[in-house]
Amino acid sequence: MDLSISSQDYFPRRVLAIGGSDSGGSAGIQADLKTYEARGVFGTSAITIVTAQNTLSVQHAMPIPLELIEQQIDSVLSDIGANVVKTGLLGREDVVELVANRVKALQDIPLVVDPVLVNGNGDPIVTVETVKAYQDNLLPLATIITPNIDEAQWLTNLDSIQHLGDCYTAARRLYDFGVKNILIKGGHLGNSDGITDLFFDGVDFVELVAPTLPVINPHGVGCTFASAIAAELAKGKSPLDAVYIAQEYLQAALRGALDWRVGQGRTPVNHHVGSS
Repeated sequence: MDLSISSQDYFPRRVLAIGGSDSGGSAGIQADLKTYEARGVFGTSAITIVTAQNTLSVQHAMPIPLELIEQQIDSVLSDIGANVVKTGLLGREDVVELVANRVKALQDIPLVVDPVLVNGNGDPIVTVETVKAYQDNLLPLATIITPNIDEAQWLTNLDSIQHLGDCYTAARRLYDFGVKNILIKGGHLGNSDGITDLFFDGVDFVELVAPTLPVINPHGVGCTFASAIAAELAKGKSPLDAVYIAQEYLQAALRGALDWRVGQGRTPVNHHVGSS
């Protein structure tokens, strides 16, 4: 019997998540780490903001000092390293600039940007200066960006995104910022036939259609989707293949959420299903 351990066993694929902490465990860093475990990669984190929240609402939030965010990132990278970096809620202009500087220093490490810019109602939660920092500093470094339509609207300065055709326009504008691959999530378009996400790599457009599942106001969907993409990129998948696999995992996690009830408000996705 061969009991030898391969180098891959010694060195698992690693993803560094930089974003906010959700005490309710549904979204943010908690959703990131649960997704990485389910997808078979090792997750690390740098927390940018701590929230007191549950399935009903966010009651309080406290930003982490920039120096401590920097120390978290450097601590992880100096020892554990990363095959992919994924960002969630950065929240402030100086944090965006810090992350951009660190990613530049890593060289050729894929960057997944989930630009958390709005709340659940589509209202902005960051300043205009922070959006500009994304445009100038982080987007040109992104391997893939995963905005919903409200975030895509803010990043592209479009008046509105109401139809799939508007998503095509937004994707082209995001590509002009230097993003290599764009995934605009169409869950807020309100199509009765299902959800259509739009992928664009600068040449080809791909429409990814998924059924609308009867999950009551799901929470953590965007974080989970982006983290699953990051996990697959860490395994060496192409951006489009990573998106396909991540969408399949997300659908499984949403179907799994139909069988449970956590809290009294929004429904967390079930990260434990569809593991690899």
